[in-house]
Amino acid sequence: MKIAILIGSIRQGRQSQKIAHYLQKKLTDRGLDTDLVDLAQTQLPMLEERVGIHPQLPQVVKDLSIRLHAADALIFVTPEYHGSFSGVLKNALDYFSSEFSRKAIGIVTVSAGKLGGINAATQLQQVILSVGAYALPVKLLVPEVYGAFTDTQELTSEHTAKSAARFLDEFYWLASAVYEKKKAAVTI
Repeated sequence: MKIAILIGSIRQGRQSQKIAHYLQKKLTDRGLDTDLVDLAQTQLPMLEERVGIHPQLPQVVKDLSIRLHAADALIFVTPEYHGSFSGVLKNALDYFSSEFSRKAIGIVTVSAGKLGGINAATQLQQVILSVGAYALPVKLLVPEVYGAFTDTQELTSEHTAKSAARFLDEFYWLASAVYEKKKAAVTI
């Protein structure tokens, strides 16, 4: 099973990539194949038209479409900006549809405050359902992100480590169930 982790922040001084790298390591330790998609490195132009409709789709969008199609499940990582998820993540999600269809998607949000991006997570869950994917009910919220990691990106927050372990257990259960069901449907 291949898991794509989509980092939905390109802001200078961003913090969300720290939890994304942490989760990638934990998934790799579980023997899963991962693809870390960093929107700061895979910069998409503002949406003019979706994949499949755009007459001259930019190559970067075509390449990302291939990567997202290859994933069996996904994790979206975003900071909370003004009570919602990032605009760069929304722009990326608007390009695609079939790439997310019938896949398990986990939500991870970070914030400088104590609530860990709960508003962003709740709104993102609605968008995931709208694209025909299965939003994991358990969300990973990373509060006070500026103090949760060392300068070398080591997780220091015991609360976040416990929450991440539970999140990954639940994510793996749902992603595996959907993956196995889709595999069985192909062989029928």
